[in-house]
Amino acid sequence: MMLNWHDLRQRAQRVLPAFAFSYVEGGADDEKTLAHNMAVFDRWQFAPPVLKDSSQRDLRCTLGNSALSAPLLVAPTGYNGMLRYQADQMLARAAAKHGIGHIQSTVSTASIEQLAVEGNGPRWFQLYVLKDRDVTLNLIERAKKAGCEALVVSVDAVHFGNRERDKRHYLRPMKLSLKAMANIACHPGWLRRTLIPHGMPGFGNLTPYLPAEYQKGMGAAAYFASQMDQTLNWQTLAWIRQQWHGPLYIKGIMTVEDTLLAQQLGADGVVLSNHGGRQLDGSISPMLMLAATRQAVGEDFTLLIDSGFRRGTDVVKALALGANAVLLGRPLLYAVACGGEAQVERTLATMIQEIDRTLAQLGCCSLQELHAELLRSRH
Repeated sequence: MMLNWHDLRQRAQRVLPAFAFSYVEGGADDEKTLAHNMAVFDRWQFAPPVLKDSSQRDLRCTLGNSALSAPLLVAPTGYNGMLRYQADQMLARAAAKHGIGHIQSTVSTASIEQLAVEGNGPRWFQLYVLKDRDVTLNLIERAKKAGCEALVVSVDAVHFGNRERDKRHYLRPMKLSLKAMANIACHPGWLRRTLIPHGMPGFGNLTPYLPAEYQKGMGAAAYFASQMDQTLNWQTLAWIRQQWHGPLYIKGIMTVEDTLLAQQLGADGVVLSNHGGRQLDGSISPMLMLAATRQAVGEDFTLLIDSGFRRGTDVVKALALGANAVLLGRPLLYAVACGGEAQVERTLATMIQEIDRTLAQLGCCSLQELHAELLRSRH
């Protein structure tokens, strides 16, 4: 029986080849930030009041044009087809079933157009800015046409992190070692679920722009990395703001100063994020910036957050410190890898139940009643 994220992680480690599990699990360098992201939640403990009627609770929230049944969004994660055939579609349908947001990655296996027909929940698109402005603009236009309600621009992956755990499975970039290939042979179930239906997955959104030799497989990832706009700056974001007239969020912000610049630019909000510990090792958790950032930007600016969230109690701590909603990544990837769409649905249901139960135990009937005085710092 899989009751929590620990169980999901253990099952995913068993069913995935080592190279695929490392892709999901790993962080940058010594993975200190990866560990810090989860440990940081122990800095706050609840101080629950009692004898308050919290028998009726409401988890709904609104982010821009998107009405959510709970303060959660599926984080944008890339190349999910490595975990299971049509993993992106499964994540999107599960999110729609629970009425939460789904953010599709630029480097998803499914295309924007393919996910446009999956469920009727809130759909957002995450954009990586590429050197070729025409390609970047075309991605924005496709997101508009597909009915995406918001655009999320990632700004923290212009220079990819050093992910050594990944590298151990390769003889050279994108060439698996013999040991890794032998390990794949020990996972026939993964082969049936992932590769046999349609072969090596590609990058659905990038297919129109990739040279023929990079259409499928991890070679496309190397080509894509070479196309990232390493000159990305605030002027580029101002240009994107002119192209996209709907809600705009900047993902990868980690300082109060940058949040204020995003607010001045006309962004509707930011995602406080250290990219799940996959970029600059030694970075602080965005949880440590949350309260100060909320104080600086005021109540009307949207603050989203990710990196290290595993439990509903983690989510409630973030909400109490000023977040509007939380993006979930790895727990849902473990779920889709080991149990497909049904397991993603169960995992989201568990997370929502944990949030609801925590709210009740804190004597709160709505998310708006959460506040920092319900927490005590251990430091």
